[in-house]
Amino acid sequence: MQPSEARRIALNGATFVYDVAGDDKDETIVVLHGGRGIGDHRGDFKAFLPLADRYRLLAYDQRGCGLSSLTPPYNFEQYADDLEAFRQTLCGGRRIILIGGSFGGMIALTYAVKYGSRGLSRLILRGTAPSHHHEAEAVENFKARLHKATSASLGMVEKMFSDKVVDDTELRLIWLALQPLYFETFDPDAALERTRVMHLHAETHNALFTAKDYDLRDKLPAIDVPTLVVVGGADWICPPSQSRLIAEKVPGAELLEIEGANHAVHVEANARVLAGIRDFLARTAA
Repeated sequence: MQPSEARRIALNGATFVYDVAGDDKDETIVVLHGGRGIGDHRGDFKAFLPLADRYRLLAYDQRGCGLSSLTPPYNFEQYADDLEAFRQTLCGGRRIILIGGSFGGMIALTYAVKYGSRGLSRLILRGTAPSHHHEAEAVENFKARLHKATSASLGMVEKMFSDKVVDDTELRLIWLALQPLYFETFDPDAALERTRVMHLHAETHNALFTAKDYDLRDKLPAIDVPTLVVVGGADWICPPSQSRLIAEKVPGAELLEIEGANHAVHVEANARVLAGIRDFLARTAA
């Protein structure tokens, strides 16, 4: 299944770059990429592209990310409202299946709390957290795994969770230094190339870390759609404890924890993740 060429659309005062595959399918899966100002939709879109054999697949660069416009404000509420604009404009207002990973999972949870079953038929989360408190656990994980990322420092990790990144160049260098933590099988040449070509925006990153106010833990029981939570057993930055908490608090949620995989579980264990998603979607179809 091949994606169409990237497209652009103006919504909510910003211009977004997006991709679509499986345009002839009835039900739409929207994929939200991770990274607060780091990266874009392409990696997640590629990982989930096989699902376009049965579903329409839509993914976009969030505002201030990738090739979408650097248009403030950058906050979780705005990102959820941007998703709603995509649903209304490109999905005909029909309910969507939502896949969100990492930062994209936080947006997905924000959307699920705000719009619920009005906008969603099912929710799939990958390697994410329900509050900013995962950051403290990630710092402890970094200390325990420092031997894996010998060019990184505690100061770099702390800066990653702050609004103090100096510029795009510093953010790119920190990202490269931290790359060994993200994969159980690390390829330094692939990490170099990935970091060389990726889009990074310190402006967006800093804005999203200015306020430590992301906390949906008490609102999770109100999520009213079938939910699947996927996490790598070795995820360092959004540890499995965070996914377990989501699965415990969201009514009827299912947990798929994959040992031997890290934050990029959808890449490292792609076949297993896709199989789990297909099974979940088949069982929860209306």
